[in-house]
Amino acid sequence: DALVQLCDVQLAAGNLPTLRTFKPHVVVTIPLEELVGSDTSPAVADLGFGATISAARARWLACDGNVTRIVVGPEGQPMDLGRTHRVVPPHLRRAVEHADRHCVFAGCDAPSHWCDVHHLVHWAHGGDTELHNLALLCERHHTKVHHGFRIERDADGRWHTHRPDGTEILVLPRITPELADARAG
Repeated sequence: DALVQLCDVQLAAGNLPTLRTFKPHVVVTIPLEELVGSDTSPAVADLGFGATISAARARWLACDGNVTRIVVGPEGQPMDLGRTHRVVPPHLRRAVEHADRHCVFAGCDAPSHWCDVHHLVHWAHGGDTELHNLALLCERHHTKVHHGFRIERDADGRWHTHRPDGTEILVLPRITPELADARAG
């Protein structure tokens, strides 16, 4: 996580490609049922150079990147090349940044330029790429959400974070000098 964050900060320096618009290109080959499933077993997705990753990691990569569908026949030959989908286009990312301002995971205030845009209902499960289904998550919390934590927005627009066991993470307000004085008095 730290290495990924360091790379994201370097991208933000301005002398590399534009911040958070296009992710690097990574080819991951995974059966559709594994991509849309909830399996977390290791070594089901092929990276093309001999390495394999888990289905959970493949879903995480697909969450905020380009996805190209290629249907492969029984002999391994490409049968259909689907169109590439930009999961979250730049104009929609700006809208999410404006709405959320920072990472929405409980207790985190990582700025928007450190964050990925996450689908609350993953696109592979029928989730729309619309503002109501998107949230900003920093790299660390984006990984946590893809490993069992859950975020949701209530009817009033407030964010709630839940652990894998379903319990909500509650964050106490920060103690400022003014708050400390008010409590002491």
